[in-house]
Amino acid sequence: MADNKYKTPENMNMPFQGARGRRRNMGPVEKPKNFKGTIRRLWSYFGAERKTFIIIFIFTIVDSLVCLLGPYLIGRSIDAMSGKGNKVNFSLLTITVLTLLLSYLVDAGITLFQGFAMASSSQRIVKGMRNKLFFKLQKLPVAFFDTNSHGDIMSRLSNDIDNVSSTISQATIQLMSGVITVIGSFFIMLILSPLLTLASLITVPLVFLLTRNIAKKTGKLFKGQQAELGKLNGHIEETISGIHIVKAFSHESKTVEEFDKINEALCEVGLKAQIFSGFLMPIMNVINNIGFAAVAGVGGVLAVNSMITVGVIASFLSYSRQFVRPLNNIASIFNTLQSAVAGAERVFDILDQEDERADVENAKELNAPKGHVRFDNVYFGYRKDVDILKNINFEAKPGESIALVGPTGAGKTTIVNLLTRFYDITAGNIYLDDVDIRNYTRDSLRNCFGIVLQDTYLFTGTIKENIKYGNLNANDDEIENAAKMANAHEFIKRLPKGYETVLSESGSNLSQGQRQLLAIARAILTNPSILILDEATSSVDTRTELKIQEAMLKLMDGRTSFIIAHRLSTIRDANKIMVIDDGQIMEIGNHEELINKKGKYYNMYFNQFNNSEE
Repeated sequence: MADNKYKTPENMNMPFQGARGRRRNMGPVEKPKNFKGTIRRLWSYFGAERKTFIIIFIFTIVDSLVCLLGPYLIGRSIDAMSGKGNKVNFSLLTITVLTLLLSYLVDAGITLFQGFAMASSSQRIVKGMRNKLFFKLQKLPVAFFDTNSHGDIMSRLSNDIDNVSSTISQATIQLMSGVITVIGSFFIMLILSPLLTLASLITVPLVFLLTRNIAKKTGKLFKGQQAELGKLNGHIEETISGIHIVKAFSHESKTVEEFDKINEALCEVGLKAQIFSGFLMPIMNVINNIGFAAVAGVGGVLAVNSMITVGVIASFLSYSRQFVRPLNNIASIFNTLQSAVAGAERVFDILDQEDERADVENAKELNAPKGHVRFDNVYFGYRKDVDILKNINFEAKPGESIALVGPTGAGKTTIVNLLTRFYDITAGNIYLDDVDIRNYTRDSLRNCFGIVLQDTYLFTGTIKENIKYGNLNANDDEIENAAKMANAHEFIKRLPKGYETVLSESGSNLSQGQRQLLAIARAILTNPSILILDEATSSVDTRTELKIQEAMLKLMDGRTSFIIAHRLSTIRDANKIMVIDDGQIMEIGNHEELINKKGKYYNMYFNQFNNSEE
């Protein structure tokens, strides 16, 4: 297909955005709200990294045990310096200090390894998610892209997945080590002193209540933050894509005003999310200090009564810190997790969208199509309760040219949308070579079309690559011949690097007419059986229009062609002209027949002719 970025369907009462004129769909999409389900689904992506995570988990256990050894050794060192008669036990002190130093070195080495391994695994996991999401986008129907902001879709592919990536790399090790450290510290504290353990546990309910209440609030705020970020990206994408229109209508200040409004909303919800999540650590520190005060008070009483040593109190304070710190980290991670889950939900929302309808069982491959098209009692509506097309019946024989004319929104583009199966009909049948098009594989059906649109889309790359997009197997001679047939060869050769000239985004460094000629060359290279020309000359000057018409005549030779045009002078030679209005065929015939009929076409033609004369 020459151009796969198709126009916005007409008369659809939905917030569409397409080649003819985009409208922002700024409302956030409906998102799943199953936190546990999203976590389980995220966990399923860890399967490919199972071996790496097992190794990381083993090293985490070793590291946690080494860290648990530290406070005990500190206590033993203090007791070695305060032995009987206040004599220092140098041999015990030397052993404990050296062992403590070794444990710190081991901890540092394992931490470095864990960081490297976790970063590698998380990037591979996110790479898989990003691949899956991008692959999913290729399988979604055109309707999905027509009804969703392009900027928001890109935000999910980039920002939301990056959010998940950072959380995986930061949170996984902390969660694993935190759980092991809490359990290990608790048992060692019980062994050292049950009474001190009981004193330190008074802070646990406070931590639980604080975490739960803040998490409820921040979860909603982080979801709102991701949605506002998607809106902002949508506005930026639209503004940059339509910068020429913005400047032409001097709407820079209005665009900035809209950006400020969205940015302010993002700032507000982001600020609230950060403030509420930021409350956690300071309050946790207060709770920790309460716990330390309780341990110190109870420990002092026990030490005075010779029930424990000073070294045990020192060890216990360290263990109580190790016991509470992971709880703090887990609470902090939970806030970060809220943000990641909000992003993951938005990603999964796209992954859960229904794919473009699958080919029917035993669908045929369309080979060497003749181009015989027939619409039989076709009805279609973008919504079930509103028909856009009503009882469409016509036939295009192989090699015929069919022109579709009528007011904007009449349903002209919708007809070719149905023919190419960008949308499927509601009722009736469309036949190609006497076979219902739904019985062909969608890919083979679309490969028989060459499409040239009013708003030509060119990709970033060389001119040769853009023409070759019509046939990736074409050689340089075939590309050049296609350009010559399209009357594009001359202007291409005048460019600094000829066919190797690199085009900017959408080919903005070429004129509209030059882009149109490249689109025709691309369509010629596909060697299509059926040609669709949608307002292909409406936005160019008369001289360029003549060149484009000459190229199109070469392209249309021997092919079934559908021409959508508002300039009626360009379709006088069509075999059939269909006047479409309100989703129905009002008149059908060639130019002379319709003029003699003196109906709608007659009025349209002479009104346009008189206006052009004026």
